[in-house]
Amino acid sequence: MSNAQKRVSGTGTRTTDDGSDDAAGEDREPITRRVHENSWSANLEEPRHADDPDLVVAEAIDAVEATAAGYHVNLVTHADHGHPEGYLWPELSTYDDAAETPSLEWRYVDQCGCGGHVTRVQVS
Repeated sequence: MSNAQKRVSGTGTRTTDDGSDDAAGEDREPITRRVHENSWSANLEEPRHADDPDLVVAEAIDAVEATAAGYHVNLVTHADHGHPEGYLWPELSTYDDAAETPSLEWRYVDQCGCGGHVTRVQVS
């Protein structure tokens, strides 16, 4: 199934068009447990993220959902998945297109010294 065929539910788990949930949402700890009313960074480059790009996307959406309007979250993604333009940005676009979500703007910030990538997502 292509990224365009998936939509993101409000819980950070992704639901396919046939109504089934992707595995990335099952039995995982949330990236944060509170709404951030400030700008912050989400660490998505731990070893568990290296093997699972779906987990990176699910936790990135969790981080966006936990960011209050008017602030941004820096999504720091694992180097093993390459530039986030290829796998994360299409999912952010799908999420942003959902009617019940706030408006998002994102941009590439830089590559970390460790090889990871930083995408800044502004929540409006």
